[in-house]
Amino acid sequence: MKTKTLINLLLLLPVFMFTACGQNKKNTVTIKKTSDNKISKPGNPYYSNTDTTKLKLSDAEWKKVLPEDVYLVMRHAETERAFTGKYWNTEDKGTYYCASCGNLLFRSTAKFSSSCGWPSFFEQENKKSVTYKNDYSYNMERIEVLCGRCGGHLGHLFDDGPPPTGKRYCMNSIALDFIPDSK
Repeated sequence: MKTKTLINLLLLLPVFMFTACGQNKKNTVTIKKTSDNKISKPGNPYYSNTDTTKLKLSDAEWKKVLPEDVYLVMRHAETERAFTGKYWNTEDKGTYYCASCGNLLFRSTAKFSSSCGWPSFFEQENKKSVTYKNDYSYNMERIEVLCGRCGGHLGHLFDDGPPPTGKRYCMNSIALDFIPDSK
């Protein structure tokens, strides 16, 4: 990491730790799983773990179907406070999906403890799970990670992860839905 970027990150750490959108709110939207392993969210007709059609919705449409805290993170690239998200420290086995559209993103077998305060993964589920965009916000150079189906903001990608990829997908918990493996 460049020295200037590291210094900027350290200067912004208090901002990330003490400001965020809706951090005390809980995402209370229920995820339903049917016997044929399809998942859906009541009130969000675009949520599906089986449909891979790219979504091109207006900001107003997303605002109608997403809880406010999810909307702010996923549609306006807000960030949840470190160590506050529901998945940052979980070791449960299962699958992570996009909280906006239900796209399959990560498996728990790719999750690792990075101690950064957000859930971290060393690889995405498949090449189409996520897309990338250069992000120069906060006077830093980062790679933004977006849902491959709906384009929602998930987090950022860094080159300080474990083998075999050396990558760290640093994700917002609120941008993820988790379905545990069946016992």
